[in-house]
Amino acid sequence: MRFYLGTHQPSWLARNLGVPLLVSHRRLAGRRSLPRATGPWALDSGGFTELTMHGRWRTDPATYITAVRRYATEIGNLAWTAPQDWMTEDHVLARTGLTLRTHQHRTVANYLCLRDLAADLPIIPVLQGQSIADYNRCADLYEHRGIDLAALPLVGIGSVCRRQHTVEVERIVRSLAGRGYRLHTFGAKTLGLRRFADAVVSSDSAAWSFQGRYLPGCGPSHRTESNCLRFASTWYRKVLRNTKSDDRAAA
Repeated sequence: MRFYLGTHQPSWLARNLGVPLLVSHRRLAGRRSLPRATGPWALDSGGFTELTMHGRWRTDPATYITAVRRYATEIGNLAWTAPQDWMTEDHVLARTGLTLRTHQHRTVANYLCLRDLAADLPIIPVLQGQSIADYNRCADLYEHRGIDLAALPLVGIGSVCRRQHTVEVERIVRSLAGRGYRLHTFGAKTLGLRRFADAVVSSDSAAWSFQGRYLPGCGPSHRTESNCLRFASTWYRKVLRNTKSDDRAAA
């Protein structure tokens, strides 16, 4: 399993860290200059924050594709990018005022739109839901639109990062893996990864930054560890040991 270190610091892309990174579109959009990546990285769309704050996507697909193409060209080494998917946590649904099934349909429709706009870019489909049945229903929506998910290099599983029950997440993951999908879990808890790392191709987390908010900085340059590269690297290596992950594995 490849494990992506989530970071709020785009400048880390240019550091020779030997660690695959996950960076949000929200941290890159509008920057006049972009770092040149020294290793593989993935792009998160920032959808959870977008929908939580605004209840809708304010960026249209064409504009998003323009940004992704710029990142792929100027930053380089882009392994894959998330679509503008619609998360299905209860508080996100309350914010948008839409149903879970509507979020699923919009997630599938956006992937199809982005693929039509830029088939050459490494955009991955993402499955959204709450229950095992929900996620399989979302997979069926893709299949019914002619997308053979089992033939794709990667399929994302969204709306799992804030789940407290790791057994439930494991059941969802293994159900989808049973369909032959090569899976990426967005923000899965590290305790959960210990249970199902064998069933996914990759995962990511920025949990180190949340933990670091409550720890004093290791040096005079920062008050806490929330953006500390040393703290992030130590945390990352610990996750690799605990999950027996290989950051060199192909995504």
